[in-house]
Amino acid sequence: MYLPPAFAEHDPDALRALIAAAPLGMLITAGPGGAMANPLPFTQGLEGDRHLLRAHLARANPQIAEIAAAPEVLVVFQLGEAYVSPSWYPTKAETGKVVPTWNYAMVQARGTARLIEGTDFLRPQIEALTEAQEHGRPAPWAVSDAPERFIAAQMRGITGLEIEVGALTGKLKLSQNRTEADRAGVRNGMIDEGVPLARLMPDPGS
Repeated sequence: MYLPPAFAEHDPDALRALIAAAPLGMLITAGPGGAMANPLPFTQGLEGDRHLLRAHLARANPQIAEIAAAPEVLVVFQLGEAYVSPSWYPTKAETGKVVPTWNYAMVQARGTARLIEGTDFLRPQIEALTEAQEHGRPAPWAVSDAPERFIAAQMRGITGLEIEVGALTGKLKLSQNRTEADRAGVRNGMIDEGVPLARLMPDPGS
């Protein structure tokens, strides 16, 4: 990934928090069948100094064979994107020397994947994934709310996936290369248009 220093995020804790905020990652493989990409919701955890991403795939998913043949994978977590209009920059009125651009935030995780069969992995993974999304809801649903035989049948149709992350890279392109006034203009413009990415831009007045 092209990563100018102004947009780079290197703090592992910050990167893991960003993944937790946008857990639907794009799993990308490059096996014998060529490049392949599928969106999967991930959970994550730390075991000592190992950062692990966990998910599951449908048994019918052809990416399973690609992972078995070539386990080095890339997962891309996209936290948001937005067009940036030059009209948001105060610099437009001062010099006119502005052009449109695009802001976005993403985390890329590279690592080695392994496929895991059996309920010892799958049951905790689906429970953790469910808990992460249901937590705080007025009437949270739990895996145990469904009939046990039904859940067992569902798990027979999926395969577990665990990725040991070897490299974690964050790119937050949030107008850091602009003046403070221009950054404020972009943030305010996004807020006015209801763009969620604005939440990642610091408030200049705070």
